[in-house]
Amino acid sequence: MADLNKNRRLIGTVIPVGALRGNESFGVGEFPDLVGFGELCKKMGIGLIQLLPVNDTGYQESPYFALTAFALHPLYLRLSELPQASGFEAKIKAAGAKFENEKRFPYQAILRAKMALLREIYDAGRGEIEAGAVSGPLAAWIEKNPWVKPYAVFRRLKEINEEKSWMDWPKYKKAGSETIEALWKDPALRREHIFWAWIQEALDRQFGRAVKSLAGMGIILEGDLPILINEDSCDVWSNPDIFNLDQSAGAPPDMYSPDGQNWGFPTFNWKAQAGDNYAWWKARLKTAEKYYGAYRIDHVLGFFRIWTSSRDDISSSSALGRFIPFVPVTAADLEELKFDQSRIRWLSRPHIPTNEFWDAVKNGWNGSQGELNRAMEEAFQTVLIRIGREELWLFKDEVRGSRDLEALNLHPAVKSYLIKVWNNRLFLEYETGSFVHTWFYRDSRAYQSLSEEEKENLEALLQKRQEESEKIWEKEGKKLLSVLAASSTMLPCAEDLGAVPPCVPKVLKDLDILGLRVVRWFRDWDRDHQPYIPFDEYPELTVCTPAVHDSSTLREWWDREADQDQFASFLGFPSLPRVYNPGTAKIMLSKIAAAASRYRVFQIQELLHLSGRWYNPNPADERINVPGTVNEFNWTWRLPATPDEIAKDTELIKAVNDLGLIKPAVKKPGKKPVKADTAGQTSARTAGQAPVQAAAKSAAKKKK
Repeated sequence: MADLNKNRRLIGTVIPVGALRGNESFGVGEFPDLVGFGELCKKMGIGLIQLLPVNDTGYQESPYFALTAFALHPLYLRLSELPQASGFEAKIKAAGAKFENEKRFPYQAILRAKMALLREIYDAGRGEIEAGAVSGPLAAWIEKNPWVKPYAVFRRLKEINEEKSWMDWPKYKKAGSETIEALWKDPALRREHIFWAWIQEALDRQFGRAVKSLAGMGIILEGDLPILINEDSCDVWSNPDIFNLDQSAGAPPDMYSPDGQNWGFPTFNWKAQAGDNYAWWKARLKTAEKYYGAYRIDHVLGFFRIWTSSRDDISSSSALGRFIPFVPVTAADLEELKFDQSRIRWLSRPHIPTNEFWDAVKNGWNGSQGELNRAMEEAFQTVLIRIGREELWLFKDEVRGSRDLEALNLHPAVKSYLIKVWNNRLFLEYETGSFVHTWFYRDSRAYQSLSEEEKENLEALLQKRQEESEKIWEKEGKKLLSVLAASSTMLPCAEDLGAVPPCVPKVLKDLDILGLRVVRWFRDWDRDHQPYIPFDEYPELTVCTPAVHDSSTLREWWDREADQDQFASFLGFPSLPRVYNPGTAKIMLSKIAAAASRYRVFQIQELLHLSGRWYNPNPADERINVPGTVNEFNWTWRLPATPDEIAKDTELIKAVNDLGLIKPAVKKPGKKPVKADTAGQTSARTAGQAPVQAAAKSAAKKKK
């Protein structure tokens, strides 16, 4: 990596590699296309290019569902530049031409076409390639990149198991380092393993050349490193001890996701990772550092505390989750508050009144009374146990979570009620004698039955545990992020959206890690009308952006979502047009470019809107991803033209260059800054700073 000045104030842009276009494209952006895009950015005065994740995700479109944190995606390989592709030029060109005129690229079709051609090219040059894997350049590359061995073994096994998750394989569900090494060395399997290593060496070479060209242009390349890794990944399969496979990471409930977000990713076993001095993370950063001068830490809050739910609960919900770490309430704590064992059970286990159950199921019942009686009798006998002679029931001990309820062959109306009531508790007893309050504990039957004095005493205890936990979060976050910061020369940039604890901005500032400020969500949520934070009050150690890859573009937001009068007044242009146009774009982007943040980063779509030539008739079609949806639209957006064509738009080139010349807004003398560094970010979870990344991962999980 060239030694670029990452502390300078600059304008940046965000683009997925697949969105690039080039004269040799195969219907999708490829690593060599970064050079042409970099030349366009240089003409525009752009100093930073931020990419979405580029790791191999197999046949899963979401870039956040990687099969490994190390291997690059074969989708981005330019086949025509392979040394062994001689003689295949016409075939490659003809195959790629089928996709080149698509407005959005067909991910699955292109990947399958590329992989089929890669098989042909490999078979034609197999002798030379495999000889090089013994004593040539490929052998040296494999030696320098030891992660490729388990990756190649994993990819072969996944392919022969029809792309199923490793947890569903009949053989090699568990494979330690010795087994993986033996499989790698097996002569009968050598052809397949070298095939995957050959692809990765070629990807590394092509990406590396593009990176070198960008550095020569003075452009910083920023990568995206999701904090979590796909459960169905080589990394989890080959290193299960450094993950908590019984836990599923996500986000707590909010106004957009009342059941919370369950991403399906395992959490990290930080104790085990500390035992090997965080070797996996350090190796990951070392690999990323070959390409990037800066990196985005996705969901940085997870280094402080992570919301997790049990895998015994259904994957569509994390409402019964908890933060880890968290100082628990103990049985002794509750006994001090005069709760005996029966009342502790009342607080921590769902109690079902007989009449309530009957009434809930009868409401809307379409069958006969006899059918209702049989359905209810089956539920009482199968799932519930009565408390003495009371008309009150508990779930049987063998019911471990809502997933067990989902799997039962009960009437849908009965099952729906039972799953809903499963969450109706004040405390979750996640270990014997250790409790955490549930997210909606104040709505629980148990809480509402308490006296005012009991509620007051309980709230005081919960507040104490919260404060104790926040101290642990600060210590944990600082320790883990310090390891990352010290392990790489890359500049870390944190995605700190969500319910942000007060310790987060403090730790980020102490470690010189840039936070993220999304203009539409960076507001003083506790004041009347929830005003936007002035651009002169954005911290210098931040990245300012009007939109992210999981949100609408600035254009779509303005046309369809924004309170136009409030935002226009905030900008000082109360008469802005109601329909977005280049004039509107110039005003908005100029104001955002004046933010005091070090980096002002725009999706490339936002910059293209400065000219009237590149507008899609439907602004929604310019989005990269729509969280919570599963379709072929997501993650497949492409530039409307090649960089060479866009560079001919002199109006656009000048307009973007002008953004880079704008000086930062200066605070007026005597003006008191809004305490938005924490308050604005913290309150936003419930007031509009939607968990966009959580939603994206949730959508990807649904697709899986």
